[in-house]
Amino acid sequence: MLWSIWIDMNTQNKRQPGRPSTLSDKGRPILLLSLLLILIFAVMIWNAAKLREALSHSTQGYLRDVTSESASDIRDSFQSRITNLKMMADSLSQIREYQGSNALTEFLERKAQILEFDRLILINREGSVIASAGALDPGADSGGSPKTSPSIQLPPEACVTYTGGKYLLYSAPVYRGNGPDELLVGTRSTENIQDMISANSFNGQMLSCIVDNSGRVVISPTDLKPFLRLDDLFRNDQNQEVIADIHRMQADMKGGREGLLKFTSATGEKLSLSYNALQLNDWFLLTIIPADIITRGAERYIWQTFAIVGVTILFFTLFLLSLFRLYGAHKKHLEQIAFTDPLTGGLNNAAFQARYRSLADSLKPNTYAIVFLNVCGFKLINEQYTTEGGNRLLCHLYRTLERTADRDREEFAARGESDHFFLCLREHDPQTIQLRLDQVIREINASQAADLPALPITVRSGVCLVEDPGQDITILQDHARLASQNPTPDHNRICAFYDDSLTDRLRLEQELNSLFDSSLERGDFLIYLQPKISLQDNRLAGAEALVRWNHPVRGIIPPSDFIPLFERNGKICALDRYVFTGTCAALAGLKRDGRGMFPVSVNLSRQHFRTPGFLDDFARIAEQHGIPRGIIEFELTESIFFDNRQIEIVKESIRTMHDLGFLCSLDDFGAGFSSLGLLKEFDVDTIKLDRSFFLNMSGRKAKDIIASLVELAGHLQVRTVAEGIETPDQVEYLRGIHCDMVQGYVFSKPLPIPEFMARYLS
Repeated sequence: MLWSIWIDMNTQNKRQPGRPSTLSDKGRPILLLSLLLILIFAVMIWNAAKLREALSHSTQGYLRDVTSESASDIRDSFQSRITNLKMMADSLSQIREYQGSNALTEFLERKAQILEFDRLILINREGSVIASAGALDPGADSGGSPKTSPSIQLPPEACVTYTGGKYLLYSAPVYRGNGPDELLVGTRSTENIQDMISANSFNGQMLSCIVDNSGRVVISPTDLKPFLRLDDLFRNDQNQEVIADIHRMQADMKGGREGLLKFTSATGEKLSLSYNALQLNDWFLLTIIPADIITRGAERYIWQTFAIVGVTILFFTLFLLSLFRLYGAHKKHLEQIAFTDPLTGGLNNAAFQARYRSLADSLKPNTYAIVFLNVCGFKLINEQYTTEGGNRLLCHLYRTLERTADRDREEFAARGESDHFFLCLREHDPQTIQLRLDQVIREINASQAADLPALPITVRSGVCLVEDPGQDITILQDHARLASQNPTPDHNRICAFYDDSLTDRLRLEQELNSLFDSSLERGDFLIYLQPKISLQDNRLAGAEALVRWNHPVRGIIPPSDFIPLFERNGKICALDRYVFTGTCAALAGLKRDGRGMFPVSVNLSRQHFRTPGFLDDFARIAEQHGIPRGIIEFELTESIFFDNRQIEIVKESIRTMHDLGFLCSLDDFGAGFSSLGLLKEFDVDTIKLDRSFFLNMSGRKAKDIIASLVELAGHLQVRTVAEGIETPDQVEYLRGIHCDMVQGYVFSKPLPIPEFMARYLS
């Protein structure tokens, strides 16, 4: 955009530091618009000038063509009359004796009518009229008889002359004997020639005349005003440029050359004059037109175009100004939509990023930290206290974070999405950041507001220390988010700090994810069995099927590296079916060898329960391998039972397991807060006591809890398995409280199937 955007960064409409909107920013669109308009008008003026110049050249060329054509027509007319008169003179020269004056007069009258002469006169060498025909000549006396004149010099060739009156005289010698003895004269009114030079072009605005090479008018149109001015031009014009043009014109006319002249008439009108030699006597045809006869119309359209463009630009300018005003009126509203979180009324993620970018240029390395905060178990809060209650909690969290941020130190907070928040702190010491976040959690839980959920709120946070302020904020946010997903060594600490190892871990997960399909097809996943030993007789009571990944290039990949990954991306379902199929195949091999089968528990991910009828695939596989009922047991982790949306699905799935001949075991029992309630709600066959029970059994209280759980399971007819057992003392204690089975390194680590068979079934 050509103008900058001010960002309202908080609910008090306080402008946060960033890129401010300046007066020059606001004036830039107007300046650019003005320059654009000036450019448009300049181009139009230049184009109009070029158009006028082109039209002027076109007019001059057209004028030359018209004058040249008119001169040719007039010249042909004169030559035609002269030729006809010569032919008639030749005819008269053949007549030896006149048949009387009357007959000669009739001949001349007939020829005058045919050849369109006003009068034909035959004159002898003494100047006496021999015969005449036609209208009365101005040279005749009042009685109508031709006047006699002294002896005349007969011209050797036919010609035309101008007498200075209203007539043109055409003459041709009549030869009798060795020379001209008589002269045949024909007269024509100049009006006939005036018709030829009348305006037939340029919409009747053209004037033409015939002059001699000295500029004296021979024949002119009725309106002589321009030509009277023309006479003055040859004598009195004081314009040096015009005088030079006139001298050039006079020189051209003396030399019989054509040309063009521009001058101003007595009325002040600008005219263009073209002159062409008639090649008759020393006469020239002059043609005059207004200099702007063509450009005048074009200029009208040019000015109309200017007016149209001007009006268009005016309306466009008014429209833009209206848009600017409308933008200014709705600016804050637009900013609120773009940069304000609709729930909390504070900054959203876009505003957080924009605010950091405006700050980054002035930051010093190792002075700031980006903090990501995530409310633990927020979905359960929404389900328990409704969405409205969850929204009130989120608003409370944001207000607390906003109070925590020190504006004087250019710290700020924002809500990202859902229950995620971001903090930008001017801190770089991990201990100080940890203390400040601990204080935030205390303030969040210290609220006594009646409209807030009455339970402790746990917030998981990740911190990215800003070492390079120029690094993109989205990357810093991702690093903080990634840190929050990394479990800390001290589970009492809810804050984790980003380091490059997290990126390495992410890169590793991406690599493992890409290797999964090929490894599954190649059989790189190996099935291991860990025995479950009965405490009644110390014999094999069952086993748990576990998976190990032996990649041909990477070697052994620990389950802790790929199991959580495949749980998140859903590939664990394919891996569970792979392990189940391999376990069934191993048990079927025992049956073929004539050895007895033993119960085997197979882990079943919670991801399966998202697919209706998933147990049908497992039942089909077991049937294909001939596995009898009660041999395969599915182990379900305790976390699956705390998803309220899946409770009924899990209940129904357990009933289906039993119907299909499978057993069900509850793994990691006691790790959650509602383990005892699960025994009431779900019909499981076995519980596996979580290894956390056995990490510290020195106290009486811990042993009593374990004994109570085993006793309760016995009353409910649910078998118990203690996992993670590593010492004989633990075994003896569990045997004393009547625990059914023990699984742990005290007896054996997980073994490959062949080694397991060799040790326990040989």
